Amino acid sequence: MLWLRRFFPYSVLFILSTSAFAQEAGKIRGADERFKADILVVVAHPDDEGAVTPYLARAIYDLHKRVAVVYGTHGSSGGNSYGSERATALGDIREMEARAACARLGIQNVWFLDGNDTASQNVLNSLANWGHGVNLEKMVELIRLTRPEIVITSLPGVFIGENHGDHQAAGVLATEAFDSAGNATIFPEQVAGASPKRELYLENLQPWTASKIYYFADAQDDKQFVGSGPAYSIKEISPSQNKPYWRLAIDAAMTHLTQYPEEIHTLEKLADAELEKRMSDPDTGWWSDPETLIFGKSNVGGTPTDDVFAQSPPGSPNLTAGVIGGAEQTQEAKLTLGGPWGYYERFRTVHGLTSLPVARVPEIAIKSGTSVYVPLTIRHAPNEAMKVTIRVEAPAAWKVTSGQGDFVLPAESSAEMRVELDTPHLSVQEVKKAEPQLITVRAEAGGKSIGDVHLRVLLRQSALPQ
Repeated sequence: MLWLRRFFPYSVLFILSTSAFAQEAGKIRGADERFKADILVVVAHPDDEGAVTPYLARAIYDLHKRVAVVYGTHGSSGGNSYGSERATALGDIREMEARAACARLGIQNVWFLDGNDTASQNVLNSLANWGHGVNLEKMVELIRLTRPEIVITSLPGVFIGENHGDHQAAGVLATEAFDSAGNATIFPEQVAGASPKRELYLENLQPWTASKIYYFADAQDDKQFVGSGPAYSIKEISPSQNKPYWRLAIDAAMTHLTQYPEEIHTLEKLADAELEKRMSDPDTGWWSDPETLIFGKSNVGGTPTDDVFAQSPPGSPNLTAGVIGGAEQTQEAKLTLGGPWGYYERFRTVHGLTSLPVARVPEIAIKSGTSVYVPLTIRHAPNEAMKVTIRVEAPAAWKVTSGQGDFVLPAESSAEMRVELDTPHLSVQEVKKAEPQLITVRAEAGGKSIGDVHLRVLLRQSALPQ
Protein backbone atom coordinates (compact mmCIF):
# COMPACT_ATOMS: atom_id res chain seq x y z
CA MET A 1 0.00 0.00 0.00
CA LEU A 2 3.00 2.36 0.37
CA TRP A 3 3.22 2.90 -3.37
CA LEU A 4 -0.47 3.78 -3.44
CA ARG A 5 -0.04 6.47 -0.81
CA ARG A 6 2.47 8.30 -3.01
CA PHE A 7 -0.21 8.96 -5.60
CA PHE A 8 -3.45 9.17 -3.57
CA PRO A 9 -4.17 11.32 -0.56
CA TYR A 10 -5.37 9.61 2.62
CA SER A 11 -8.92 10.90 2.08
CA VAL A 12 -9.10 9.07 -1.24
CA LEU A 13 -7.79 5.87 0.38
CA PHE A 14 -10.46 6.22 3.08
CA ILE A 15 -13.18 6.57 0.44
CA LEU A 16 -11.87 3.53 -1.44
CA SER A 17 -11.74 1.42 1.70
CA THR A 18 -15.19 2.47 2.89
CA SER A 19 -16.60 1.87 -0.58
CA ALA A 20 -15.18 -1.63 -0.57
CA PHE A 21 -16.73 -2.20 2.84
CA ALA A 22 -20.06 -0.79 1.68
CA GLN A 23 -20.15 -3.17 -1.27
CA GLU A 24 -20.04 -6.04 1.20
CA ALA A 25 -22.54 -4.48 3.59
CA GLY A 26 -25.37 -6.73 2.41
CA LYS A 27 -23.35 -9.92 2.78
CA ILE A 28 -22.44 -11.62 6.05
CA ARG A 29 -19.42 -13.78 5.57
CA GLY A 30 -19.52 -17.30 6.96
CA ALA A 31 -16.72 -19.54 8.13
CA ASP A 32 -13.74 -20.12 5.84
CA GLU A 33 -14.50 -23.39 4.04
CA ARG A 34 -10.80 -23.95 3.25
CA PHE A 35 -10.31 -25.17 6.80
CA LYS A 36 -13.42 -27.33 7.23
CA ALA A 37 -12.44 -30.87 8.20
CA ASP A 38 -14.44 -34.06 8.36
CA ILE A 39 -11.76 -35.65 10.55
CA LEU A 40 -9.38 -33.86 12.91
CA VAL A 41 -6.45 -35.99 14.06
CA VAL A 42 -4.70 -34.84 17.26
CA VAL A 43 -1.33 -36.41 18.08
CA ALA A 44 1.78 -35.50 20.06
CA HIS A 45 4.76 -35.79 17.71
CA PRO A 46 5.56 -35.82 14.00
CA ASP A 47 5.18 -39.48 12.87
CA ASP A 48 2.45 -40.23 15.47
CA GLU A 49 -0.14 -39.66 12.74
CA GLY A 50 1.15 -42.91 11.22
CA ALA A 51 -0.78 -44.89 13.82
CA VAL A 52 -4.01 -44.22 11.91
CA THR A 53 -2.88 -43.51 8.34
CA PRO A 54 -4.36 -46.78 6.95
CA TYR A 55 -7.80 -45.56 8.02
CA LEU A 56 -7.06 -42.00 6.91
CA ALA A 57 -6.11 -43.29 3.46
CA ARG A 58 -9.49 -45.05 3.28
CA ALA A 59 -11.33 -41.91 4.40
CA ILE A 60 -9.47 -39.56 2.05
CA TYR A 61 -9.25 -41.59 -1.15
CA ASP A 62 -12.47 -43.56 -1.09
CA LEU A 63 -14.85 -41.72 1.25
CA HIS A 64 -13.69 -38.32 -0.02
CA LYS A 65 -13.34 -36.93 3.49
CA ARG A 66 -11.25 -33.91 4.41
CA VAL A 67 -8.63 -34.51 7.09
CA ALA A 68 -6.61 -32.06 9.18
CA VAL A 69 -3.87 -32.86 11.70
CA VAL A 70 -2.77 -31.14 14.89
CA TYR A 71 0.59 -31.95 16.49
CA GLY A 72 1.07 -31.12 20.15
CA THR A 73 4.85 -30.71 19.87
CA HIS A 74 7.56 -30.44 17.22
CA GLY A 75 9.32 -33.54 18.56
CA SER A 76 12.40 -31.51 19.50
CA SER A 77 13.65 -33.86 22.20
CA GLY A 78 13.30 -36.98 20.09
CA GLY A 79 16.13 -38.88 18.47
CA ASN A 80 17.75 -38.20 15.13
CA SER A 81 19.00 -41.39 13.54
CA TYR A 82 19.61 -39.71 10.17
CA GLY A 83 21.73 -36.65 10.98
CA SER A 84 23.40 -34.90 13.88
CA GLU A 85 20.78 -32.20 14.47
CA ARG A 86 19.10 -31.89 17.85
CA ALA A 87 16.81 -29.57 19.80
CA THR A 88 15.05 -26.80 17.86
CA ALA A 89 16.75 -27.70 14.58
CA LEU A 90 15.50 -31.27 14.92
CA GLY A 91 12.01 -29.97 15.69
CA ASP A 92 12.06 -27.90 12.50
CA ILE A 93 13.16 -30.92 10.47
CA ARG A 94 10.52 -33.17 11.99
CA GLU A 95 7.87 -30.56 11.22
CA MET A 96 8.95 -30.64 7.58
CA GLU A 97 8.83 -34.45 7.58
CA ALA A 98 5.35 -34.40 9.08
CA ARG A 99 4.00 -31.90 6.58
CA ALA A 100 5.50 -33.95 3.73
CA ALA A 101 3.96 -37.17 5.10
CA CYS A 102 0.54 -35.53 5.36
CA ALA A 103 0.88 -34.06 1.88
CA ARG A 104 1.45 -37.54 0.45
CA LEU A 105 -2.01 -38.45 1.73
CA GLY A 106 -3.52 -35.22 0.44
CA ILE A 107 -3.69 -33.57 3.88
CA GLN A 108 -2.97 -29.88 3.48
CA ASN A 109 -4.12 -28.37 6.77
CA VAL A 110 -1.56 -29.10 9.49
CA TRP A 111 -1.08 -27.22 12.76
CA PHE A 112 1.43 -27.38 15.62
CA LEU A 113 0.71 -26.46 19.21
CA ASP A 114 3.47 -25.14 21.50
CA GLY A 115 3.95 -28.19 23.70
CA ASN A 116 7.45 -29.11 24.80
CA ASP A 117 8.47 -32.64 23.84
CA THR A 118 8.67 -34.33 27.25
CA ALA A 119 10.66 -37.52 27.86
CA SER A 120 8.45 -39.04 30.54
CA GLN A 121 5.79 -41.69 30.91
CA ASN A 122 3.71 -39.50 33.22
CA VAL A 123 0.94 -37.58 31.44
CA LEU A 124 0.91 -35.04 34.27
CA ASN A 125 4.55 -34.17 33.53
CA SER A 126 3.65 -33.63 29.88
CA LEU A 127 0.61 -31.49 30.64
CA ALA A 128 2.69 -29.30 32.96
CA ASN A 129 5.57 -28.97 30.50
CA TRP A 130 3.23 -28.28 27.57
CA GLY A 131 1.49 -25.39 29.29
CA HIS A 132 -1.83 -27.17 29.69
CA GLY A 133 -4.12 -24.14 29.79
CA VAL A 134 -2.50 -22.26 26.91
CA ASN A 135 -2.53 -25.22 24.57
CA LEU A 136 -6.05 -26.26 25.58
CA GLU A 137 -7.16 -22.80 24.49
CA LYS A 138 -5.42 -23.29 21.15
CA MET A 139 -6.94 -26.75 20.76
CA VAL A 140 -10.46 -25.39 21.33
CA GLU A 141 -9.70 -22.64 18.82
CA LEU A 142 -8.63 -25.19 16.20
CA ILE A 143 -11.79 -27.25 16.65
CA ARG A 144 -13.86 -24.10 16.20
CA LEU A 145 -11.83 -23.21 13.12
CA THR A 146 -11.85 -26.64 11.45
CA ARG A 147 -15.36 -27.70 12.60
CA PRO A 148 -14.69 -31.45 12.41
CA GLU A 149 -17.32 -34.15 12.51
CA ILE A 150 -14.88 -36.70 13.93
CA VAL A 151 -11.91 -36.32 16.30
CA ILE A 152 -9.29 -39.10 16.41
CA THR A 153 -6.54 -39.00 19.02
CA SER A 154 -4.30 -41.05 21.31
CA LEU A 155 -5.89 -43.11 24.07
CA PRO A 156 -5.50 -41.36 27.45
CA GLY A 157 -4.53 -44.28 29.65
CA VAL A 158 -1.53 -46.19 31.01
CA PHE A 159 -0.78 -49.52 29.33
CA ILE A 160 2.37 -51.56 28.95
CA GLY A 161 3.76 -50.50 25.58
CA GLU A 162 2.12 -47.06 25.62
CA ASN A 163 4.99 -45.42 27.45
CA HIS A 164 4.93 -41.77 26.40
CA GLY A 165 3.12 -39.16 28.46
CA ASP A 166 3.03 -36.82 25.46
CA HIS A 167 0.88 -39.27 23.52
CA GLN A 168 -1.57 -39.36 26.37
CA ALA A 169 -1.45 -35.56 26.78
CA ALA A 170 -2.58 -35.19 23.16
CA GLY A 171 -5.57 -37.40 23.97
CA VAL A 172 -6.36 -35.41 27.11
CA LEU A 173 -6.27 -32.05 25.30
CA ALA A 174 -8.33 -33.38 22.39
CA THR A 175 -10.96 -34.76 24.77
CA GLU A 176 -11.17 -31.56 26.80
CA ALA A 177 -11.46 -29.51 23.61
CA PHE A 178 -14.09 -31.90 22.19
CA ASP A 179 -16.21 -31.23 25.28
CA SER A 180 -15.49 -27.48 25.43
CA ALA A 181 -15.57 -26.13 21.87
CA GLY A 182 -19.37 -26.10 21.69
CA ASN A 183 -19.73 -24.09 24.88
CA ALA A 184 -19.72 -20.38 24.06
CA THR A 185 -18.81 -19.48 27.65
CA ILE A 186 -15.47 -21.30 27.40
CA PHE A 187 -12.82 -19.00 25.90
CA PRO A 188 -15.66 -16.62 24.94
CA GLU A 189 -13.29 -14.15 23.27
CA GLN A 190 -12.86 -16.70 20.47
CA VAL A 191 -16.55 -16.52 19.56
CA ALA A 192 -17.03 -12.79 20.15
CA GLY A 193 -17.92 -10.85 17.01
CA ALA A 194 -15.09 -8.75 15.63
CA SER A 195 -15.43 -5.04 14.87
CA PRO A 196 -15.70 -4.02 11.19
CA LYS A 197 -12.15 -2.65 11.34
CA ARG A 198 -8.92 -4.54 11.85
CA GLU A 199 -9.45 -6.71 14.92
CA LEU A 200 -6.49 -7.81 17.05
CA TYR A 201 -8.31 -9.60 19.85
CA LEU A 202 -11.74 -11.00 19.04
CA GLU A 203 -11.77 -13.94 16.64
CA ASN A 204 -15.38 -14.17 15.45
CA LEU A 205 -15.33 -17.99 15.42
CA GLN A 206 -18.43 -20.07 16.10
CA PRO A 207 -18.97 -22.64 18.87
CA TRP A 208 -18.67 -26.13 17.43
CA THR A 209 -19.67 -29.55 18.74
CA ALA A 210 -18.06 -32.46 16.93
CA SER A 211 -20.10 -35.63 16.44
CA LYS A 212 -17.77 -38.31 17.80
CA ILE A 213 -14.36 -38.87 19.32
CA TYR A 214 -12.27 -42.01 18.77
CA TYR A 215 -8.94 -43.12 20.19
CA PHE A 216 -6.07 -45.33 19.08
CA ALA A 217 -3.68 -47.17 21.38
CA ASP A 218 -0.02 -48.09 21.21
CA ALA A 219 -0.22 -50.82 23.82
CA GLN A 220 1.84 -54.00 23.59
CA ASP A 221 -1.31 -56.14 23.71
CA ASP A 222 -3.74 -54.80 21.11
CA LYS A 223 -6.08 -57.78 21.49
CA GLN A 224 -7.54 -56.13 24.60
CA PHE A 225 -9.15 -53.48 22.38
CA VAL A 226 -10.99 -55.86 20.06
CA GLY A 227 -14.67 -54.91 19.93
CA SER A 228 -14.14 -51.49 21.52
CA GLY A 229 -14.89 -49.66 18.28
CA PRO A 230 -15.15 -50.01 14.50
CA ALA A 231 -12.47 -52.13 12.85
CA TYR A 232 -11.14 -51.76 9.30
CA SER A 233 -8.93 -54.07 7.27
CA ILE A 234 -5.60 -52.52 6.32
CA LYS A 235 -5.23 -55.19 3.62
CA GLU A 236 -8.35 -54.15 1.73
CA ILE A 237 -7.63 -52.73 -1.72
CA SER A 238 -8.50 -49.09 -2.25
CA PRO A 239 -10.91 -48.95 -5.23
CA SER A 240 -9.55 -45.58 -6.33
CA GLN A 241 -5.83 -46.25 -5.83
CA ASN A 242 -5.71 -49.99 -6.58
CA LYS A 243 -3.40 -50.50 -3.59
CA PRO A 244 -3.99 -51.89 -0.11
CA TYR A 245 -4.49 -49.25 2.55
CA TRP A 246 -1.36 -50.33 4.43
CA ARG A 247 0.70 -49.62 1.31
CA LEU A 248 -0.71 -46.10 1.00
CA ALA A 249 0.15 -45.56 4.66
CA ILE A 250 3.71 -46.85 4.18
CA ASP A 251 4.23 -44.51 1.24
CA ALA A 252 3.28 -41.56 3.44
CA ALA A 253 5.53 -42.67 6.31
CA MET A 254 8.66 -42.70 4.13
CA THR A 255 9.34 -39.03 4.89
CA HIS A 256 10.12 -39.62 8.58
CA LEU A 257 13.81 -40.27 7.99
CA THR A 258 15.06 -38.78 11.26
CA GLN A 259 13.20 -41.52 13.13
CA TYR A 260 13.45 -44.67 11.01
CA PRO A 261 16.13 -44.25 8.30
CA GLU A 262 17.43 -47.82 8.28
CA GLU A 263 13.98 -49.39 8.18
CA ILE A 264 12.74 -46.94 5.55
CA HIS A 265 15.74 -47.58 3.30
CA THR A 266 15.24 -51.33 3.74
CA LEU A 267 11.56 -51.10 2.85
CA GLU A 268 12.29 -48.98 -0.22
CA LYS A 269 14.46 -51.78 -1.65
CA LEU A 270 11.93 -54.57 -1.16
CA ALA A 271 9.84 -55.96 -3.98
CA ASP A 272 6.09 -55.69 -3.52
CA ALA A 273 5.73 -59.33 -2.48
CA GLU A 274 8.52 -59.06 0.08
CA LEU A 275 7.10 -55.83 1.45
CA GLU A 276 3.65 -57.36 1.79
CA LYS A 277 5.08 -60.38 3.62
CA ARG A 278 6.96 -58.11 6.02
CA MET A 279 3.91 -55.98 6.76
CA SER A 280 1.76 -59.09 7.32
CA ASP A 281 4.15 -60.47 9.93
CA PRO A 282 2.96 -59.56 13.48
CA ASP A 283 6.60 -59.08 14.54
CA THR A 284 7.63 -56.73 11.71
CA GLY A 285 4.36 -55.22 10.52
CA TRP A 286 3.58 -51.65 11.48
CA TRP A 287 -0.17 -52.11 12.03
CA SER A 288 -2.52 -54.77 13.31
CA ASP A 289 -5.15 -56.10 10.98
CA PRO A 290 -7.86 -55.11 11.33
CA GLU A 291 -7.14 -51.64 12.62
CA THR A 292 -9.45 -50.83 15.54
CA LEU A 293 -10.52 -47.30 16.43
CA ILE A 294 -11.50 -47.21 20.11
CA PHE A 295 -14.87 -45.53 20.54
CA GLY A 296 -14.91 -42.64 23.00
CA LYS A 297 -18.34 -41.06 22.83
CA SER A 298 -20.93 -39.69 20.44
CA ASN A 299 -23.19 -36.67 20.26
CA VAL A 300 -25.21 -38.27 17.44
CA GLY A 301 -26.17 -41.62 18.94
CA GLY A 302 -25.23 -45.02 17.63
CA THR A 303 -23.25 -47.90 19.09
CA PRO A 304 -19.49 -48.17 19.71
CA THR A 305 -18.84 -50.48 16.75
CA ASP A 306 -20.84 -48.46 14.20
CA ASP A 307 -18.96 -47.04 11.25
CA VAL A 308 -17.11 -43.84 12.11
CA PHE A 309 -19.50 -41.68 10.07
CA ALA A 310 -22.71 -43.53 10.95
CA GLN A 311 -25.36 -41.46 12.71
CA SER A 312 -28.51 -42.56 14.45
CA PRO A 313 -31.91 -41.09 13.58
CA PRO A 314 -32.73 -37.76 15.22
CA GLY A 315 -34.03 -38.14 18.74
CA SER A 316 -32.07 -41.30 19.57
CA PRO A 317 -30.07 -41.15 22.82
CA ASN A 318 -26.48 -40.01 22.58
CA LEU A 319 -23.58 -41.74 24.27
CA THR A 320 -21.95 -38.88 26.16
CA ALA A 321 -23.45 -38.98 29.66
CA GLY A 322 -20.58 -37.14 31.34
CA VAL A 323 -20.75 -36.44 35.05
CA ILE A 324 -19.10 -33.20 36.08
CA GLY A 325 -18.00 -33.36 39.70
CA GLY A 326 -15.65 -31.71 42.12
CA ALA A 327 -13.10 -33.17 44.48
CA GLU A 328 -14.17 -36.29 46.31
CA GLN A 329 -15.23 -35.64 49.89
CA THR A 330 -14.91 -38.43 52.40
CA GLN A 331 -14.77 -38.98 56.15
CA GLU A 332 -13.66 -42.59 55.87
CA ALA A 333 -9.95 -43.18 55.32
CA LYS A 334 -9.19 -44.74 51.95
CA LEU A 335 -6.01 -45.65 50.03
CA THR A 336 -6.06 -45.38 46.22
CA LEU A 337 -3.49 -45.38 43.45
CA GLY A 338 -2.42 -41.81 42.68
CA GLY A 339 -0.38 -40.17 39.93
CA PRO A 340 -1.57 -40.68 36.34
CA TRP A 341 -3.72 -43.68 37.33
CA GLY A 342 -5.69 -41.67 39.86
CA TYR A 343 -5.95 -38.77 37.44
CA TYR A 344 -7.33 -40.95 34.66
CA GLU A 345 -9.95 -42.45 36.95
CA ARG A 346 -11.31 -38.95 37.59
CA PHE A 347 -10.79 -37.90 33.96
CA ARG A 348 -12.88 -40.76 32.58
CA THR A 349 -15.73 -39.96 34.96
CA VAL A 350 -15.78 -36.22 34.32
CA HIS A 351 -15.68 -36.63 30.53
CA GLY A 352 -18.20 -39.46 30.27
CA LEU A 353 -15.62 -42.04 29.16
CA THR A 354 -16.26 -44.73 31.73
CA SER A 355 -16.57 -47.36 28.98
CA LEU A 356 -13.01 -46.79 27.70
CA PRO A 357 -10.75 -49.84 28.01
CA VAL A 358 -8.48 -49.87 31.05
CA ALA A 359 -5.84 -52.34 32.15
CA ARG A 360 -7.34 -55.08 34.34
CA VAL A 361 -4.60 -54.34 36.87
CA PRO A 362 -2.77 -50.99 36.65
CA GLU A 363 0.47 -51.52 34.77
CA ILE A 364 3.62 -49.91 33.43
CA ALA A 365 6.89 -50.91 31.75
CA ILE A 366 10.23 -49.49 32.92
CA LYS A 367 13.92 -50.03 32.22
CA SER A 368 15.43 -52.84 34.27
CA GLY A 369 17.91 -51.76 36.92
CA THR A 370 16.12 -48.45 37.54
CA SER A 371 13.71 -47.34 40.25
CA VAL A 372 9.97 -47.70 40.07
CA TYR A 373 7.54 -45.75 42.21
CA VAL A 374 3.95 -46.40 43.20
CA PRO A 375 2.08 -43.09 43.72
CA LEU A 376 -0.44 -43.18 46.56
CA THR A 377 -3.38 -41.00 47.56
CA ILE A 378 -4.88 -41.31 51.03
CA ARG A 379 -8.18 -39.53 51.66
CA HIS A 380 -9.51 -39.05 55.17
CA ALA A 381 -11.38 -36.66 57.48
CA PRO A 382 -9.93 -33.21 56.82
CA ASN A 383 -10.02 -31.87 60.38
CA GLU A 384 -7.50 -34.13 62.08
CA ALA A 385 -4.08 -35.64 61.47
CA MET A 386 -3.94 -39.39 60.94
CA LYS A 387 -1.27 -42.03 61.52
CA VAL A 388 -0.95 -44.72 58.85
CA THR A 389 1.23 -47.76 58.35
CA ILE A 390 2.34 -48.63 54.82
CA ARG A 391 3.48 -52.15 53.94
CA VAL A 392 4.84 -53.29 50.58
CA GLU A 393 4.84 -56.72 48.95
CA ALA A 394 7.27 -56.98 46.03
CA PRO A 395 9.27 -59.62 44.11
CA ALA A 396 12.19 -61.05 46.09
CA ALA A 397 14.93 -59.33 44.08
CA TRP A 398 13.31 -55.91 44.33
CA LYS A 399 14.32 -53.54 47.16
CA VAL A 400 11.97 -51.04 48.81
CA THR A 401 13.97 -47.84 49.30
CA SER A 402 11.31 -45.45 50.66
CA GLY A 403 7.62 -45.09 51.48
CA GLN A 404 7.28 -48.10 53.80
CA GLY A 405 6.61 -47.73 57.52
CA ASP A 406 4.66 -45.40 59.79
CA PHE A 407 3.63 -41.91 58.69
CA VAL A 408 1.57 -39.07 60.15
CA LEU A 409 -0.66 -37.40 57.57
CA PRO A 410 -1.58 -33.70 57.86
CA ALA A 411 -5.06 -32.55 58.89
CA GLU A 412 -6.17 -32.22 55.27
CA SER A 413 -8.68 -34.11 53.15
CA SER A 414 -6.02 -35.99 51.21
CA ALA A 415 -2.30 -36.66 51.22
CA GLU A 416 -0.01 -37.69 48.36
CA MET A 417 2.94 -39.99 48.95
CA ARG A 418 4.74 -42.76 47.13
CA VAL A 419 6.60 -46.01 47.56
CA GLU A 420 9.90 -46.40 45.70
CA LEU A 421 11.70 -49.63 44.79
CA ASP A 422 14.94 -50.50 43.05
CA THR A 423 14.56 -53.15 40.34
CA PRO A 424 17.20 -55.71 39.34
CA HIS A 425 19.23 -55.29 36.17
CA LEU A 426 18.31 -57.96 33.61
CA SER A 427 20.34 -59.22 30.69
CA VAL A 428 19.00 -58.98 27.15
CA GLN A 429 17.96 -62.61 27.24
CA GLU A 430 16.31 -62.23 30.65
CA VAL A 431 14.34 -59.21 29.40
CA LYS A 432 13.01 -61.22 26.46
CA LYS A 433 11.61 -63.81 28.85
CA ALA A 434 10.43 -61.34 31.50
CA GLU A 435 6.82 -61.29 32.65
CA PRO A 436 5.10 -58.44 34.51
CA GLN A 437 5.75 -58.50 38.26
CA LEU A 438 3.19 -57.44 40.86
CA ILE A 439 3.72 -54.84 43.57
CA THR A 440 1.09 -54.60 46.30
CA VAL A 441 0.91 -51.72 48.77
CA ARG A 442 -1.30 -52.02 51.85
CA ALA A 443 -2.27 -49.29 54.31
CA GLU A 444 -3.61 -49.51 57.84
CA ALA A 445 -4.91 -46.85 60.23
CA GLY A 446 -5.99 -47.50 63.80
CA GLY A 447 -5.31 -51.20 63.33
CA LYS A 448 -7.73 -51.45 60.41
CA SER A 449 -7.10 -51.79 56.69
CA ILE A 450 -7.89 -48.70 54.64
CA GLY A 451 -7.18 -50.37 51.31
CA ASP A 452 -4.52 -51.78 49.09
CA VAL A 453 -3.29 -50.98 45.58
CA HIS A 454 -1.56 -53.06 42.93
CA LEU A 455 0.82 -52.23 40.10
CA ARG A 456 2.07 -54.68 37.44
CA VAL A 457 5.57 -53.76 36.28
CA LEU A 458 7.32 -55.16 33.23
CA LEU A 459 11.10 -54.72 33.07
CA ARG A 460 12.39 -53.87 29.59
CA GLN A 461 15.73 -53.22 27.94
CA SER A 462 14.87 -49.54 27.61
CA ALA A 463 11.98 -47.21 28.49
CA LEU A 464 11.34 -43.56 29.18
CA PRO A 465 11.68 -42.44 32.81
CA GLN A 466 8.55 -43.06 34.82
